[in-house]
Amino acid sequence: MYISWFDQITNADIKKVGGKNASLGEMTTMLKSKNIRVPFGFAIHVLAFDDFLKFNNINPDTNFNNDVDNLLHLAEFGKGLREKIKKGVFPESMESQILEAFEELNGEVAVRSSSTAEDMPDASFAGQQDTFLNVERSDLLDKIRQCFASLYNDRAISYRSHTGYDKCKVSLSVAVQKMVRSDKGSAGVAFSLDTESGFDKVIVINGSYGLGELVVGGVVQPDEFIVFKEKMTIIDKKLGSKKQKMIYGTNGTMEISTTLEERNNFCLSEENVLLLAKWVLLIEEHYKTPVDIEWAFDGEQLNIVQARPETVHSNKDKTKIIQYSFPKNQDRACLLTGTAVGDKIACGKVRKLESIMDYFEEGDVLVTDITNPDWEPIMKKASAIVTNKGGRTCHAAIVARELGVVAMVGCENATDILSNDQMITVSCAEGETAFVYEGECEFERNEIDLTSLPKVETKIMFNLASPGLAFKFAQLPNAGVGLVREEFIINNYIKVHPLALLHPDKVDQHTRDEIKKLSVGYDDPLQYYTNKLAYGIGRIGAAFYPNDVIVRFSDFKSNEYKHLLGGKFFEPDEENPMIGWRGASRYYSKEFKQAFGLECKAVKKVREQMKLDNIIVMIPFCRTTEEFTNVIEVMKEFGLERKDGLKVYIMCEVPSNVILAEEFCKVVDGFSIGSNDLTQLTLGLDRDSHLVSHIYNERNPAVKKMLEMVITTAKKNNVKIGICGQGPSDYPDFAKFLVGLGIDSISITPDALYKTLEAIS
Repeated sequence: MYISWFDQITNADIKKVGGKNASLGEMTTMLKSKNIRVPFGFAIHVLAFDDFLKFNNINPDTNFNNDVDNLLHLAEFGKGLREKIKKGVFPESMESQILEAFEELNGEVAVRSSSTAEDMPDASFAGQQDTFLNVERSDLLDKIRQCFASLYNDRAISYRSHTGYDKCKVSLSVAVQKMVRSDKGSAGVAFSLDTESGFDKVIVINGSYGLGELVVGGVVQPDEFIVFKEKMTIIDKKLGSKKQKMIYGTNGTMEISTTLEERNNFCLSEENVLLLAKWVLLIEEHYKTPVDIEWAFDGEQLNIVQARPETVHSNKDKTKIIQYSFPKNQDRACLLTGTAVGDKIACGKVRKLESIMDYFEEGDVLVTDITNPDWEPIMKKASAIVTNKGGRTCHAAIVARELGVVAMVGCENATDILSNDQMITVSCAEGETAFVYEGECEFERNEIDLTSLPKVETKIMFNLASPGLAFKFAQLPNAGVGLVREEFIINNYIKVHPLALLHPDKVDQHTRDEIKKLSVGYDDPLQYYTNKLAYGIGRIGAAFYPNDVIVRFSDFKSNEYKHLLGGKFFEPDEENPMIGWRGASRYYSKEFKQAFGLECKAVKKVREQMKLDNIIVMIPFCRTTEEFTNVIEVMKEFGLERKDGLKVYIMCEVPSNVILAEEFCKVVDGFSIGSNDLTQLTLGLDRDSHLVSHIYNERNPAVKKMLEMVITTAKKNNVKIGICGQGPSDYPDFAKFLVGLGIDSISITPDALYKTLEAIS
């Protein structure tokens, strides 16, 4: 027999039917009770492939020992072998078994390669062999021959050589699987961990309309959904541009443009996102390893069409973390941005390619419209990769991660902006957004051995601005987040002044048009604001769960708020905004109260819908206890109440917070010292003025006296107190001083972790 149906196969049959088929059989056979839908089909055995080659007198040299980096030689070798296989004929019994099985499936099928060295725990072989969709009976045998031949694609030969698999015999099986009509719905991929950081407490789902090939091929920028495993709640979602989709054609498939409605809406409902996440989690639990799956939705039902072990982060040494960063205050000219693949920084000369046969030197930066697995021989020579198209879960991104090459995808216009031989720096070390900088920028590479970090009793928390870095930093030793700055999320993710959304009649037409563009995919601009803010907070809250995450309400000054879209229509001109209308005084004012309400609704969504009860809120620049009470009342108006277990801290940054610490201890749940503002107000200087900057010193005796007073009072009243200023990160002796006073926690920037622990220990 040359054929086995999926319900006759398990993972134990990998040598017989290859990795993909074994996995499809495992899910069909072993996960049936979990109600996971897997389209039915059959596997054409490895024996069929071997017998096909023998029947046609084809004896491939699987141990291709020549230089795989010689692309002309590689192409010549591969092409000749593939042509022989494509012209081969099937033995009569093999052909009849295949065609009879096809008739039982009754309809169009997908024909997919399944290598014996594919979907292994130590290598993904993602996209190395061919897949054909919407195959009819008349084309079936031809597509199977093409699958057989694809074992000797240039990319596959090179990849096997690079990963050492040419040392063993690699053979091929073929999956013939009932097609899911995702041309009527959507399709994509999902990972049971974050693909960039390896953070394993989330499920990342990417998808677009139509058949899934354009997502895995990197042709479209897909929608993205992130689900927190522990609570099974959606903590983030981003709308992709999804400009094209693949549908059934009269013979095979065809690409068409998506409609404006499709581009402006998410390709999966939240209900289906959560169902898919549930299935991914069940598959991961069954396989006992992180997984990479492909899914398809026919407009009515979800299906899993493939599952394999995730191979990049699963095989990393978890005891060591390598961090790339730029020196502080370095001037860098940003040329363009895109989606980050990996977390490194690399420099090199631009080499724009249209074909893998174009000239390319080791260490060049590969710049092109899009890559696919065919480009693997070039990709491994590149210092970095920059593409116009693609998402972070496409085949090329997976291969780039496996090769350890920095990649920036989805830039849209990289080939227009960059020039050949131009020296650039590609950074994927600054979160989910990647940057291309002009010239060769200096950067640092720091390896942290987590097993050698000193142990301390004081809680070490992090100051974190960017939600995009949360998954990465959560893997460092920590006691939570001492400061989340809402203004970073508002400035970088929302970009609009909240009052411009609440009062569109008070802004000009240009501002209204820009707001409309930004809020695409949301029911209205107010939902856009609250949801984007909630997703930013939720991402950080989930990353550090169940440790405390202290979220500071917005602390823009009027001159900073004015720079947001629409801000100029609502913000006053203040002589000294640093000590003007900021923090608590805004929240209960009639001019800003409704805008503050949007922040309250965002936090309420995070705590109640995302179920992240580790979120603590903090009020900045709260000058009096009366102000604190006023803010608490406004929060209550918008549904954010302490009776629901919510804790409310204040920033201790105004001298009155120290002088009246006894009174504040009666109303607050905790203090977080903001040493920057406390220093300037204690010493009576403007830290933004270069004329007096030489006086500014957080270690000044007057400032230290203030710190000693408030910490002592808080400890006496059994009220939590920590610090989230920059001082402990910059000055280890300052951290020592605070520990000596018995401070509960020190919140630092993650890059200062090692030196702070050293100082305290």
